[in-house]
Amino acid sequence: MKKIILTLIISLAIVGIAVQASDLVIESKTQSYNEQENKLKFDGNVKVSVDDLKVVGNRADVSMDQNQKLDTATFYDKPYAYEVKKNKKREVKANILKMSLITKVVKAQGDTQSIVFDGKTPVVVINADEQEYDTKTGIMTATGSVTIKYKELDTLSDKAKVRTDKNGDLKDIELIGNAKIKQQGNESYADRFFYDSVTKVLTATGNTTSKAIMDNGTTLLLKSRRQEYAQEKNIFNASGNVRVWYDDYYAVGPKITVYPNKEGKPNEVYFSGRSSITQGVRTIYADKIKMTMKPKNFHADGNTRTVIKNIGSGDNGDSDGGISLGL
Repeated sequence: MKKIILTLIISLAIVGIAVQASDLVIESKTQSYNEQENKLKFDGNVKVSVDDLKVVGNRADVSMDQNQKLDTATFYDKPYAYEVKKNKKREVKANILKMSLITKVVKAQGDTQSIVFDGKTPVVVINADEQEYDTKTGIMTATGSVTIKYKELDTLSDKAKVRTDKNGDLKDIELIGNAKIKQQGNESYADRFFYDSVTKVLTATGNTTSKAIMDNGTTLLLKSRRQEYAQEKNIFNASGNVRVWYDDYYAVGPKITVYPNKEGKPNEVYFSGRSSITQGVRTIYADKIKMTMKPKNFHADGNTRTVIKNIGSGDNGDSDGGISLGL
């Protein structure tokens, strides 16, 4: 059947609605109007264009509100929407797409995927149960089993927000709820992550845990209330009940800074504030502690105090287990 190309004023004139011309263009093989449902229906190679936003699908309908004004366009059978700004392209795929013709908000439902391209290269790939994209603010909100791939970062969370500027460039990524980030074999967990693409700083808050695999296969484990990673400087900071496990070391303090070695691996951990480090039965307390992974050692400074547990145990039973001068 002959393809029908409609501008908004023509399509609405068919059903007797007087409106002003707009940038909405709809292409399809067939169209119909259901007065009972108050919907325009389109079938066969449906294409919709609203300013920079394009939507393609096999079947769609457009609902109208009680004032007979266009409200929402719904696309079925795995449609996809895309928007191109300069050299940046954003693409959204789903089982169902809903586009508000008033707010220009696109909602994707069921097996959703959105991709931000720089030229032909995918920069950000988001998969989720549902996604919502506000074309005016440039904010993408994803909910339900959200996964994001951004350069070398792979993430998982209950919810996520991705913000872009007016040119389509990434501004920041926020992960909310049961969040996890994996990067080059290292893993971090938190209630919330926030990555600023301008400063290239990743901040984690709430029940934060980070794991780093060292060259010898040993795991460096850090837990705290807040963690921050400066990507360009490759420096890691943690604060709030910081606990560090490495080999037979266990260290505790209010704040730490971790510096890398020449290979970029975490190597020097500086504790500031009253801290402690335990190795076997020995615990050292100090105002400052430096812990090094390679070579493995530590240095305590400022009001140092050492406690060695069970120093009198393991004797032959002839004494009471304590330390004496033999008198």
